[in-house]
Amino acid sequence: MSGTTTAAAALRRRTAGAGANRWVVLVVLCVSLLLVAVDATVLHVAVPAVTEDLKPGGMELLWIVDVYPLVCASLLILFGTLGDRVGRRRILLLGYALFGVASGLAALADSAQVLIVARALLGVGGAMIMPATLSILRQVFPDRRERALAIGIWSAVAAVGAAVGPLLGGFLLEHFWWGSVFLVNIPLMLVSLPVGRLLLPESKGDGKGPWDVVGALMAAAGLFGVVLGVKRLGSGGSLGSLLTVLPLVLGAALLVGFVRRQRRRTYPLVDLRMFARPAFSTSVGCIVLAMLALVGLELIAAQYLQLVLGLSPLETGLRLLPLTLAAMAAGLAGARMLRRFGPRRMVCAGFCLTAFAVVLLTALGRTDDCALMLSGFVLLGFGLETTLFGAYESMLSEAPQEQAGGAAAIGETSYQLGAGIGIALLGTVMNAAYAPGLSGVPGVPASASASAGHSLGEAYEVAAQLGGAAGAALRQAARDAFVHGLHVTLLVSAGLLLLGAAMALRLPRVMQCEPGPVEIPAPRDAAESRVSV
Repeated sequence: MSGTTTAAAALRRRTAGAGANRWVVLVVLCVSLLLVAVDATVLHVAVPAVTEDLKPGGMELLWIVDVYPLVCASLLILFGTLGDRVGRRRILLLGYALFGVASGLAALADSAQVLIVARALLGVGGAMIMPATLSILRQVFPDRRERALAIGIWSAVAAVGAAVGPLLGGFLLEHFWWGSVFLVNIPLMLVSLPVGRLLLPESKGDGKGPWDVVGALMAAAGLFGVVLGVKRLGSGGSLGSLLTVLPLVLGAALLVGFVRRQRRRTYPLVDLRMFARPAFSTSVGCIVLAMLALVGLELIAAQYLQLVLGLSPLETGLRLLPLTLAAMAAGLAGARMLRRFGPRRMVCAGFCLTAFAVVLLTALGRTDDCALMLSGFVLLGFGLETTLFGAYESMLSEAPQEQAGGAAAIGETSYQLGAGIGIALLGTVMNAAYAPGLSGVPGVPASASASAGHSLGEAYEVAAQLGGAAGAALRQAARDAFVHGLHVTLLVSAGLLLLGAAMALRLPRVMQCEPGPVEIPAPRDAAESRVSV
């Protein structure tokens, strides 16, 4: 009798916590995500100040910028599955602490090497935080309808973080030194640690079998190699370069070995049977394709706004702001749309709307068309966020609760890989369409044309050195070639998005909201006896 009373009391406490505090928990998780999302982009505007102060070499500067997303993407599966094993809240709180310490180290860095180490530690902290937020959210919101609303708010916060990063960085740089872009994290983490410890529930997987340390390290090393190779391709590296090919080959080999190892193990680190579920595997593919289109287009759009239209960085950020606001609106409306239309129609319509927006933007030329740009960016932001929301929600709902950390890590890894592949693929398309337009410009030597073919910014530098009629002709040709390359890239993106729409047809037609069984925890002396109601 006392055992039944204890079990009922435990159930009431758990239910009360989920009912009374789950929205407060969502706020704490969103603050965590906001910090990670902001830190991914806040450094971009501080690069000139960092370069002037620390005097890093070209390779060091590249690592300062890239080491955070590289380390973060590599360790997502490791920490996501470790959270399933030792406790997701524990990993999240450790991530908070590490993120705060690394932020202080980065803010006070007096050399490029120290800043690289600090940024790598920030990546480790980010990898601990990101999958934990989604997996705890999966536990706190067992009802799918409420969980869909929570994921919509979560994804809207992610969109805000990506936009706030450069704006916050610009504001801080105007009033303080470059280290302040990192120092702002510390008070927020000092608040998040005790609040998270007090409010966030602890949760684990089923705990069966040992944690596969070797498999976790294989996944981390494999992802590191693949992401590094993709980033080198995106920054202009050649497929013929050993520094590009070697990480890709070794990383791919390690990931293949990781998959084979997981299939053989009785208790795998990641249950690959999740990919046999059409909704899960399709959602992961949709996330990759959506991010592939978004990141590449944002990069090219920023260059178009600054180098073709001549807008300042602040004006560029303001022009891209409608895209973020539309994404926020889609995230907040996502739960209602998902219930009304179902995952299949929602994700498919999001891809189609995004493809329409991309085709609409091909009407952009060398002159500023603010109304066209505003319309295109609003449709683009709303369509892509609709797609990402539907894909994330479907993926997380398909995963068993005991595998929530691993599933969240797979989703975040897909996000990061899609972003890296997007920069590499669309950047390659852009360069292939741009460079031929600079050959045979009257009065411009072949060597100057070859240099100008690397990028529009370099073309402007070469044109300034040439001066006169030749310089003006090269500048005009480079601008025209860039606009042509933009149009080709947009059309390729539209094709990829339509491919995503076709892929989304494998998702479920309706949103299944039947509540699952609620398990009453048994007393410790009767752990084998469980009752479901």
